Amino acid sequence: MLFKQGVCRKGSAIDNPALTEATFGCCVGRIGADRKGHAHLRQVNTTAPMPNIENLKKQAKQYLRWHRERYYPVAAQIRAALPRFRHIGDVQILDSSFRLADAQELVARQMGFDGWQALKSGADAMTDASKQTAPPPILSSISAQLFVANLKSSCDFYTNKLGFAVEFIYGDPPFYGQVFRDNARLALRLVFEPVFVSDVRKREHLLSASITVATANEIKQLFLDYQAAGVSFHQALKKEPWGARTFIVGDPDQNLILFAGPAAG
Repeated sequence: MLFKQGVCRKGSAIDNPALTEATFGCCVGRIGADRKGHAHLRQVNTTAPMPNIENLKKQAKQYLRWHRERYYPVAAQIRAALPRFRHIGDVQILDSSFRLADAQELVARQMGFDGWQALKSGADAMTDASKQTAPPPILSSISAQLFVANLKSSCDFYTNKLGFAVEFIYGDPPFYGQVFRDNARLALRLVFEPVFVSDVRKREHLLSASITVATANEIKQLFLDYQAAGVSFHQALKKEPWGARTFIVGDPDQNLILFAGPAAG
């Protein structure tokens, strides 16, 4: 692996590791590990003359059908227009109850009205967005920071053993980097002195990061994959009293990474 200052996968310059993490931590237009590219729904033109009510009813039914068929791009439209869906992810939106009334409200808000009845009666458009109270900031991602003694060795472990990929490496010589797999990200920080006393992390089972998967089959398969790769386990796969299945991996620097998933389903 070639380490250069300010070099990442896309070859762009990196001047600040914190800025780099924020920049590369945003993933847009990709849903799931196998879905690639950018999928977009047609945007409603709110400056054009308003369509007749029958066409708007058909549009609402189309949104309802897309939701029922789990057509992922519709989730972004729902989240953008309906406040109660604003802070949840695509999968949660598609799993949520979504009725015809919700689809009609979605159409009305896209046209600039408070709701379906307001649209039907030609009520005044909603207050200009710039005059509304700004929504609170949304925390969209998190990256655990692990302390490592050898950045290259750590990158090799996470890529070759755990199936991660290198997001970026920073410094000359390198002292900071990030690895990722799907939506999980781990920041790696080079240190030259012990951060923890002796083997306290192993004795006290102090976790450095927790990573989750969605199904019982995934957590079992992940454990078997890591077992086949010769990964060292601090804890083998087991069922917890609270209903999860977990296992813990120890990396070359004794960082303990917990992987968790449902016990069933």
